[in-house]
Amino acid sequence: MHQTFLPEAVIVKLGGSLVAAPRLADLLAGLAEAGAPLIIVPGGGPLADAVRALQTRLSLGDRACHHMAILAMESLAVAFADLTPRLVACADADAMADAHAAGRAALWLPAAMGRGADLPASWDVTSDSLSLWLALRLQARRLVFVKSVPGPSPHPQAWAEAGLVDPHVPVLAPRYAGRIELMSIDEALAAFSRNRSAA
Repeated sequence: MHQTFLPEAVIVKLGGSLVAAPRLADLLAGLAEAGAPLIIVPGGGPLADAVRALQTRLSLGDRACHHMAILAMESLAVAFADLTPRLVACADADAMADAHAAGRAALWLPAAMGRGADLPASWDVTSDSLSLWLALRLQARRLVFVKSVPGPSPHPQAWAEAGLVDPHVPVLAPRYAGRIELMSIDEALAAFSRNRSAA
């Protein structure tokens, strides 16, 4: 079976809390301007929070809610594409490769790939772990989590203990050969200018 790898890719995971950040539009525009080899992964944000609330209200199972949360990510990807049309919405690795060949940043639509990911159906697994799973799947060289605040240390375990990434990230992290970082939105705005996007 054909499988596309993107070893030069830099995956940028945008935390769901950034939906409320005044500089979100600036960050999306900067990432679009930086272009290839970026792949933008949206969080679920308030849409995923609504799934959590529905689980309690309707007594929904974890697998159903896991799939609903991935659809929340997909919905935010659609919103980001509407805000920043220069981002190329991509459902699979081949589409991402095509976007990069055209010099464009890819924006992951995670519904198809994410639902097939070999990850537990649990709230311990959120868009953070899905972005790391994507980095592993593509053999990407770098993964950057962008959050509302900077990380307390350079270690995924500390990020999880601080509630900045989900608890499954440090479980997956030892399998990843690439570089993992956590930045605040201001740090990301500075880091992903056109001249530094592939740093």
